[in-house]
Amino acid sequence: MTNNNFTSVDITEFFDEKEQAEDLIDTGIVVFTEEQKQLVKQLREKLSEVDKEHLELFNKRVEDLKKLASAIAAFPSLLERTELTVGSRTPQSLIDSLINSTREGDTTLQLPSKATLGKGFLVAKLHTFSSIEKLSKEVNMDSKSIKSIHDETVSMMFLLLAEDVYLNLIRDTTLSMDSRRQLALSLLLLWEHRADQNISDIAPVLQSVWTARTRLAPAFGTMMGTSELIMISFQLDEQWSDFIKTKLADADVNMAMEEFLFGISYEQITKLKNMLREQGIAAIGRDEVSTFLGTDVKVNMTEDYRDFYQQYTLRRDNARARRRLNIAGPHKTIEDHFISYVMEKNREKQIKDSYKTKENAQKSITVS
Repeated sequence: MTNNNFTSVDITEFFDEKEQAEDLIDTGIVVFTEEQKQLVKQLREKLSEVDKEHLELFNKRVEDLKKLASAIAAFPSLLERTELTVGSRTPQSLIDSLINSTREGDTTLQLPSKATLGKGFLVAKLHTFSSIEKLSKEVNMDSKSIKSIHDETVSMMFLLLAEDVYLNLIRDTTLSMDSRRQLALSLLLLWEHRADQNISDIAPVLQSVWTARTRLAPAFGTMMGTSELIMISFQLDEQWSDFIKTKLADADVNMAMEEFLFGISYEQITKLKNMLREQGIAAIGRDEVSTFLGTDVKVNMTEDYRDFYQQYTLRRDNARARRRLNIAGPHKTIEDHFISYVMEKNREKQIKDSYKTKENAQKSITVS
């Protein structure tokens, strides 16, 4: 897998000639993709016409991002052999350490510095694009550009999510070793460049599913809402539809889907079902859930990407705890299951394509 799908923006255009020598540093991080570069350019042109004060602040923010990326570039590449103070590190040794790690809890202090710093860069970039979206609305940019800026912001959230998913799946011993190594390589590429073609393809699907989920009004205590989501799923994307048809019978996938749909934990869902069954109540609405559970729970989600990420992290932490304690409930999130499914399908396709290429080459040699 290469990073040919991403092109770093030439940020030198934002600065004067005195600064350009420093700006030629190759950071290895995708500061802006080609599409993001065009959106930034459009906003700069609009601001130069109607709001030069905000243009100056905007350029300063871009400069700060570039400097942050340059500082991270000073740390050793994760894709090359590196001599460290306590020995050497290669991509292969890093992949092995990720796969063989048995550590539980927060692994921040065990991760490479470039990985941790890069995550901070991505958060800063996400906040920058969130501000850009607000600014683009204030200066009345065209609706298509505003939507594109919003979509780019959401895609950055999914990159944050992808890092967690990769770390979860790399340690999943139920997956094949080849799959785990592929995931580890994808994680290294994400850490190195803060871009990921896999997630660029998957993010729109998950975003569509989340949007559909926010617009449903599932009946708590039954699985009526799930059937609605399944019906909508068949209209969203072929990959998601195939995933639902293939994997929903798996108990862990089913439980993870319930958590995703209802917005409360497996434990709360189980408690609620038992209470309703004991009281002879078929189902209740979202506004009644907190009363029945005796605690304030947020079940009404908006389409805001921050709500998506917050809900994901809650489900992720709960799944990790259940896995560690080996107790009932989903041990993976629905995002874990879906991304694993897509990457496994992609790997199978690569193997088939490689086999066909070799087969055709052999036929060509035989004929000649």
